[in-house]
Amino acid sequence: MMKAILLAGLGFAIAAPAGADSLVDNVNGMTITKDGRVTRFTGLVMTPDGRVVKLLGAKDKRPDRLDWRADMKGRVLLPGFIDAHGHVMELGFRALELDLSDAKSLEEAKARIAAYAAANPERRWILGGGWNQEAWRLGRFPTAADLAGLAGDRAIWLSRADGHASWANAAAMKAAGVTAKSVSPPGGRIEMAGGQPSGVFVDAAQDLVQKAVPQPLGKDRNTAFLRAQAQLLSDGITATSDMGTSLDDWLTYRRMGDAGNLRVRIMSYAMGVDTAVRVGGTGPTPWLYDDRLKMGGVKLYADGALGSRGAWLKAPYSDAPGQSGQGFMADDVIRNLMSRAAMDGYQVAVHAIGDRANAQVLGAIEELALTYDGDRRWRIEHAQVVDPADLSRFGKHGIVASMQPTHATSDRTMAEARLGQARLAGAYAWKTMLGNGATLAFGSDYPVEKPNPFAGWAAAFTRQDASGQPFGGWRPEEAVTREQAWWAFTGAGAYAGFAEKKFGTLEPGQRADFIIVDRDPTLAGPSDLRATKVEETWVGGVKVFERK
Repeated sequence: MMKAILLAGLGFAIAAPAGADSLVDNVNGMTITKDGRVTRFTGLVMTPDGRVVKLLGAKDKRPDRLDWRADMKGRVLLPGFIDAHGHVMELGFRALELDLSDAKSLEEAKARIAAYAAANPERRWILGGGWNQEAWRLGRFPTAADLAGLAGDRAIWLSRADGHASWANAAAMKAAGVTAKSVSPPGGRIEMAGGQPSGVFVDAAQDLVQKAVPQPLGKDRNTAFLRAQAQLLSDGITATSDMGTSLDDWLTYRRMGDAGNLRVRIMSYAMGVDTAVRVGGTGPTPWLYDDRLKMGGVKLYADGALGSRGAWLKAPYSDAPGQSGQGFMADDVIRNLMSRAAMDGYQVAVHAIGDRANAQVLGAIEELALTYDGDRRWRIEHAQVVDPADLSRFGKHGIVASMQPTHATSDRTMAEARLGQARLAGAYAWKTMLGNGATLAFGSDYPVEKPNPFAGWAAAFTRQDASGQPFGGWRPEEAVTREQAWWAFTGAGAYAGFAEKKFGTLEPGQRADFIIVDRDPTLAGPSDLRATKVEETWVGGVKVFERK
């Protein structure tokens, strides 16, 4: 296994050049345009402050006066990827805490929990996440009883893979004061068994236990951020939308920026209007740290997730006829919150997974667009299950459909069980979104899925998972082209965050954010594309990651 070396945040970084332009030369360079054209080049000229001056062909004369020249020896150069929907701090903490994302059964998960507890006797709470009862073929949620005896008398609190449910043991529920008399809050559900809380808390009900969890210290948050940044840069992600930035998250990013350790670009969407107002005051912040950080939007939630049956559906779940999920906000509430954000100039991004939730958000946008006109780029995050009758509505009012290709491949069998065949026509409908005129921006929803953009890219045009299943692709009529997917992971991701004038392509004037990889992704088959390794990552003309 190759050892990855992060140059950012570890006391070593290449100083920004001063004086004349710089040249990254002898590359097999390629970049993509919105209309799917692939531009090839052999050299990239940059200004001293890390902006693209021009792309050079093999016959183009190189500048006579240069500050420095880097010879890439014919390797492949691509624009850096942009993840349109991720959770930076959650990714970092997942790396520091117990990670169950690869556990293939309940018994394997239990063994990992017990081993982690034994290896970390100083931790009063065993924290982590990534579990997925669907991957375990459990046929039910796990329970507190499943956790009995794994950590002595210590509390255990583990989030589901999608973050929309968490699993507690008896000690955690006792510490939080949860009893049989506890009531499910609006927008949440306490799973019950025999009249007692079973140990799983869905959506807003997670707060009943979360309030008792010890908060991480500032130094812990710093460490988590650096771990997340290291992973993103090693995957070739040079910019990301952070969906649901808390005040503590924002302070962490500012500490990193002040210390000169902020390398990845973060388009921040505040966790709710109140957080945005506390950070930005009367409106979005300016770009900070050489276009590396800005809070420009607000994140809201219309519903939960399919895996925990929290997604809000127009009809009951096929595998749970008594449940239809639930909306987190009444129609007047969501309109009020979206209006409060829009009137101060914040971009609005709303999580909507179920068809009823998507219809609610579309209705709110259609009404608010009458008042808040202009270029608003209303974002609907996930847009996962949409009534076919509502799909055309995504092409109006400049709506951005912010979607995650790997969700379709990992959710496939679960979605079929939750929805039944009749409701799959509007599910994960990427090609239809584009055809209807919506802007399609791709991401991973890390840490729900791995942030590796090459896996998402392959899934987008094959509708297959890493093992090539299902043959021919799942609902292949909704696949996009290789070029459309590439744009959705680069230029469209910047556009979705009002950052297209800053970065996202390798055009003159743009920030020189690029990566060096081990193969040509335009020629690689799906499995080879997934196996692509990022050898170097450059942000603003500075090398911030190198694989050794």
